[in-house]
Amino acid sequence: MKDIVLLYDDCCIYEIVILNYFLRATGSSLVFCSPNGRKITATEGYSILPDAALPDVDLSDVRSFIVPGGDISHIDTPAVYECLNTLHSSNVLVAGICAGVDILEKAGLLEGIRSSHQEEYDCVLDRNILTARANAYVDFAIEAAKALDLFKDEADLLETIAFWKEFKRAPE
Repeated sequence: MKDIVLLYDDCCIYEIVILNYFLRATGSSLVFCSPNGRKITATEGYSILPDAALPDVDLSDVRSFIVPGGDISHIDTPAVYECLNTLHSSNVLVAGICAGVDILEKAGLLEGIRSSHQEEYDCVLDRNILTARANAYVDFAIEAAKALDLFKDEADLLETIAFWKEFKRAPE
């Protein structure tokens, strides 16, 4: 099963970099795609050549689909909404952060669930949809990793929280 990250021009890489690290560190099959498969330039100035075009992604082999924030006008399309709805109906973890949550809402995925669009939530998982505000990128990464069962055990989870949220040094 693959974990897909939707990249697009002016997307915010910093919001997903910790989650990407968790996925890579645990041997997950991480695939970066863009709407057309062409190189994108992120908000931070990075040029990134995706692995695939979104239409070429086999949606039957997806474990999670991550939508970072940024200038979502580049992905505000029926094709993206259709992809999200297909994945959601297959019980795939669909995750959006910052303006990526707006895309999930436009696709109709947030109706009747708790999301970060509600005032009281910075990061929330409800019915296999994870949403977060931009400044909750650490919580976003940890919640996605928990939902994907990336932690070896409770001690691994607690060590990760201590390092990434509490800024404690890793054991030597």
